[in-house]
Amino acid sequence: MLVALAANLVIAVAKTVGGLIAGSPALLSEAAHSVADSLNEAFLLAALRRSRRPADRRHPFGYGKERFFWSLLAAVGIFVMGGCFSFFQGFEALRNGAHESFSGYVAGLVVLGVALLAEGGSLLRALHQVHRQGGTGGTRDPALRTVVAEDGTAVLGVTLAIAGMALHMVTGQVVWEASASLAIGLLLVYVAYRLGRDAREQLIGRAVDEEQSGRIRALLEAQPEIDSVEALLTMELGLDSTLVAERIDLVPGLDSEEVEDVAVRIKRSVAHTFPEADRIFLDVIDARTARAAQPGDTAGSSPAATGERGGA
Repeated sequence: MLVALAANLVIAVAKTVGGLIAGSPALLSEAAHSVADSLNEAFLLAALRRSRRPADRRHPFGYGKERFFWSLLAAVGIFVMGGCFSFFQGFEALRNGAHESFSGYVAGLVVLGVALLAEGGSLLRALHQVHRQGGTGGTRDPALRTVVAEDGTAVLGVTLAIAGMALHMVTGQVVWEASASLAIGLLLVYVAYRLGRDAREQLIGRAVDEEQSGRIRALLEAQPEIDSVEALLTMELGLDSTLVAERIDLVPGLDSEEVEDVAVRIKRSVAHTFPEADRIFLDVIDARTARAAQPGDTAGSSPAATGERGGA
């Protein structure tokens, strides 16, 4: 991450200098894009450090959601610093035009070519890491998803800028570079929306996917001491931390000691099947009594069987 941050800062400076020398709106849009990426990677570094803090009294479930908060800030940064500035450059070029010399075109295209090689290499490394984690469907790390999104949009954005500058140089029509700037702005706004929507869902409290939830429910229903599974609630607390709350009805005839043993065994089985579940709670109820009670009535609950993984 530090290497990527340093590389983005160097690329941002090169694009800015090249854009000012050439007077290129597309290159300046890409400079704003690189500045936004640099700020976002700084946010993600903060997320990696702060989300690893251990749980305390004020935050008993830990700080895993820090990753989602900083990912949301990264999305805002992409939108404001990248998307909005690119729109501004595009509209300014359409309104006032842009006058570039041949040497300016050459300098700008060289800078963009070097940036394309650097961003492409970074994207390949990120995709390799995603592949090692099981592909895009198995990647739960919002920081890694943000890096892949940034690198992918960087490659596409540089390609658009190169095309806009080249067509401007060949035709003499500034509309090509202005269109490239506007297209870069649209691209960044779309990426910011997708990243922000994902971070919002996780901050609010998103359940695990249906396949994992189904595995947990099937495990519970296979236990001979469980008569029925009345409710199964899950929520992602962080990259490797998930809360699982289960409301179950046990078969009749179990004494308190047997109920306690069953609860401990069930929680261990869930933890073994779903290693990310580090907060497991059981609520043992009398289902017939609970169905007859009014909503909000906890009659029939057995607090002795409710607890976190590893507890009684």
